[in-house]
Amino acid sequence: MRIHVVKIASQEQQAAAYEIRKEVFVDEQKVPIDEEIDQFEVVSFHFLAITPDDKPCGAARWRVTTEGVKLERFAVLKEFRSQGVGSALVKKVLEDIAEDPGLKEKKHYLHAQIDAVPLYQKFGFRKEGDMFEECDIQHYKMVKAT
Repeated sequence: MRIHVVKIASQEQQAAAYEIRKEVFVDEQKVPIDEEIDQFEVVSFHFLAITPDDKPCGAARWRVTTEGVKLERFAVLKEFRSQGVGSALVKKVLEDIAEDPGLKEKKHYLHAQIDAVPLYQKFGFRKEGDMFEECDIQHYKMVKAT
């Protein structure tokens, strides 16, 4: 399936991304809504994955932190998993980050749920440190090799 990923530019797109994140994280994974939608929404760059028939199917965001550039909130609706949506999102987010030359030297990192580790490894991320829990879900910190 050919997935199109856009940098969110409208309230309608942002609402679709929030709905995807709510379905995946809050409804499926039981993450508290106040942990999912946080104070970093306004300083993050948001993305929406869209199917060829214009159905929103995935979401992600990235932001600059004191530690570097953090990729976050990668969510794909259940019926679209294992169809390249996650890969399309990671690719587009990394391309967007690369457009800012000031971010080239900053560490790129994320907190990957265990099931998603292989996806991020395909893009050059490697596990750093021990497994940990966020919102009762097991994660690894992953850092992009430079």
